[in-house]
Amino acid sequence: MSGKDDYYNRSKQQGYRSRASYKLKQLDEEADLLDRGDTVVDLGAAPGGWLQVAAEEVGESGTVVGVDLQRIDEFDEHDVETIRGDMTDERTRHYLREAVGEGGADVVVSDMAPNMTGEYGLDHARSVHLARQAFDVATELLAPGGDFVVKVFQGEDLDAFREDVGADFQYVRTVSPPASRDSSSEVYLVAKGLNTAPVEAGDRIEVTVEERGDEGDGIAYVEGYTLFVPGADAGETVTVVVDDVKPRFGFAERVDDGGE
Repeated sequence: MSGKDDYYNRSKQQGYRSRASYKLKQLDEEADLLDRGDTVVDLGAAPGGWLQVAAEEVGESGTVVGVDLQRIDEFDEHDVETIRGDMTDERTRHYLREAVGEGGADVVVSDMAPNMTGEYGLDHARSVHLARQAFDVATELLAPGGDFVVKVFQGEDLDAFREDVGADFQYVRTVSPPASRDSSSEVYLVAKGLNTAPVEAGDRIEVTVEERGDEGDGIAYVEGYTLFVPGADAGETVTVVVDDVKPRFGFAERVDDGGE
């Protein structure tokens, strides 16, 4: 028996519903995904191994929600909410939004895989299709700065999908957890820091500085997004060029006469 087959026995001994639980544990160790008090959504959650790990990590102050077309047995040891339905249906998404709340999710994860046909190209294409659906749901549910993890099979469409995911996050990396079987072509895209800013680096805009921050920088707001403007005072309307964009705030350099 190989070392990786030991994960099945370990899951039985430690009370996890699937050996896949160790994949999320390893992804969490690698990318620091789950914290106390987090709100976590698991897409395609049956039988619930990832839900168990998420609930352990976020604790009683956190929220864990799982959705799947299949029924997920209730948990005796954890407070986990489950929704039976298709994540692409508006009704199911409505229930998800209600369960997550107005603050949004901190992490959305997906370990979904398509029904296998044995034809590698087709299975890869179907896995990317599923991953794109999960990505669409994740960007709807995540709070600014939230993280996204999704399984996908390696193949010709992976790079394009990774590029699309990377456009909405601070960065994305490809991870192969040790618990994945040697024979599997699966990898996980781990995307950190959802960026919902209404501005992009390089944008030239005019803003009104509303106040000064603790470090002395001017603070302007663009559609509720915080933009720090060094060298600007409250009450000034200035022209700036955005030079650094974070999920919840950004920095801009004034380019009018006052900044020269």
